[in-house]
Amino acid sequence: MRILVISDIHANLTAFETVLKDARGDWEYVWCLGDVVGYGPDPNECVELLKSMPHLCLAGNHDWAALGRLDIRTFNPDARRAVEWTQETLKPENVAYLEDLPVTFVIGEYTLVHASPREPVWEYILEPLVAALNFPHFETPFCFVGHTHQPVIYELVSDNGDTRERAPRYRQAHKLNGQRQIINPGSIGQPRDQNPDAAYGILDTETGVFEHRRIPYDIAATQKRMRQYGLPERLVNRLEHGW
Repeated sequence: MRILVISDIHANLTAFETVLKDARGDWEYVWCLGDVVGYGPDPNECVELLKSMPHLCLAGNHDWAALGRLDIRTFNPDARRAVEWTQETLKPENVAYLEDLPVTFVIGEYTLVHASPREPVWEYILEPLVAALNFPHFETPFCFVGHTHQPVIYELVSDNGDTRERAPRYRQAHKLNGQRQIINPGSIGQPRDQNPDAAYGILDTETGVFEHRRIPYDIAATQKRMRQYGLPERLVNRLEHGW
């Protein structure tokens, strides 16, 4: 089966729709690794579009924040304001959808989490050392994560826990070669690797091939809606810079 692997949509409908158009015909099912809402101007629209497709979805920290399951006093002021706006904006049926999302899912050879296997909602895997510490926390060969908004692959290369970082090669097949791996497809709605293009992945479970992809989208259209709703200017500006 061909899987569209996405994460961190962050209520950015324009980016989400652009990814779906770019991936049209290349997938049969969707794995969403969480943070459907938060930061962006389209929380209801993104939840409803996701619900319209064959999919499974995990809870992310911003999904939990929108539900009041996290103490948003730990968020920076801009993120906190975006959470409050999202809470005010979400429709009851979309709140109910977010409430039912699991934090971990295991399907065949793949473990799915939002953040990390040992801390599924919150921990950032931003370096090989943190990735190495997480390999003992899942049993499958492969784990898909989001949360950092940075596409990357971490590969376990020895029984001693040595782990190497592999940069994405966009639109090139990456063979899942038997080495245990933690794979991040990147963020659809708010990339943070100095590249503003929406990021996602395609997994073919029959051939064991994963492909990172990037696609530009109409950032200005998203920014316009964010300003209309009074969302913080720093969150508006960061989209065009990819940070």
